[in-house]
Amino acid sequence: MADEKRFSPIVPAESTMLEFTPRAVILGVLMAVVMGAANAYLGLKAGMTIAATYTTAVIGMAVLKIFKGTLLEENTARTVGSIGGNVATGAIFTLPAFFIASVWPEFFSFEHYLISTIILAVSAILGIMFVTILRRVLVEDAELPFPESIAAAEIHKSGQQGTQNSRYLFAGMGLGAFFNALVEFKFIAAGWQQLVSLTKGVLLLRAPGMNPAYFGVGYIIGPKLGAINFSGGVLAWGLLTPLIAYFIHRDNPGAVTDWVAEMTYIWKNIVRYIAIGGMLVGAFYTLYRMRSSLYNGITRSFAYVRKSAQGESEVIRTERDISLRYALPTIAVITLAMVFIFSYFTQATLPAIVAALVMLFFGFVFAAVSGYLVGIIGVSNNPTS
Repeated sequence: MADEKRFSPIVPAESTMLEFTPRAVILGVLMAVVMGAANAYLGLKAGMTIAATYTTAVIGMAVLKIFKGTLLEENTARTVGSIGGNVATGAIFTLPAFFIASVWPEFFSFEHYLISTIILAVSAILGIMFVTILRRVLVEDAELPFPESIAAAEIHKSGQQGTQNSRYLFAGMGLGAFFNALVEFKFIAAGWQQLVSLTKGVLLLRAPGMNPAYFGVGYIIGPKLGAINFSGGVLAWGLLTPLIAYFIHRDNPGAVTDWVAEMTYIWKNIVRYIAIGGMLVGAFYTLYRMRSSLYNGITRSFAYVRKSAQGESEVIRTERDISLRYALPTIAVITLAMVFIFSYFTQATLPAIVAALVMLFFGFVFAAVSGYLVGIIGVSNNPTS
């Protein structure tokens, strides 16, 4: 308890600054609709989504400046807006499976739309309740840089501190746009790969993707975590992919007509799953390593509930969470809702109960994993989908 990290917030805890206002919420909802649609399209087309945090931070700051909004209102609008893109990610990577697996012959009926809405609402609320339990552990007790959160915070701070700091923000945006334009207009290559013939076999050389966002994230997370990310790519493409390709085709390497396509196939269908397995092992190890912090965080939450019920203390604004007296019953209700959802698909009660309990467990695990990975590399690069 005595070793808790303390910081001095920009907006003091005793401040009465406007925060959760109708204009901030309405602006956030409008941005959530737009960013959700954009991320849904991008994810279905390319298989990847991007963080909406930066976009909503800049738009929210610009719009609320017109109405003389506060820093906390900007933060509220940005948070609500960015959630739209995240919910879209949860939808597009899961719901199309019903159609692909022929569970739903058609995907656009009102019944399926209603079921999809219920599933997303249940899962989103469950995730929020789990994050309520994990938030203090991840934010305070773990050494995580939270690169995208820091970047969003700097955007808001720059807007509040006048043009001197804002010019660095817009200079960075301009530099990134210029760099991206060079890629789009083919002045520099977005990517590069080449097969180099050797005495015995060939060597596939591939350059990293040229994207200003990569430079920004790399700068924020620092050389240590950046080196870990880079080493993962080197391990995947420099060791595992060619090694697996060798053992698969060692008896007849001449049968492969396109080694680039073959190496890409091996990476996509074998190496990535090895990486996911490593991620899961790392996740459970992380939870085990965080067991003391998690226990202390939950214990503190129960202590706050008990003190609040007895009127012994008032938790300051910056330390408030959704109370466990609400979070735990909500999780119970959501679990019951999951039983009904699984019953709809299985038409059997016992399998539905088992499935709901299994999903409850893995939901908590992946809430912790996702939160931990967001703290390290951010939302755009998060592989938990």
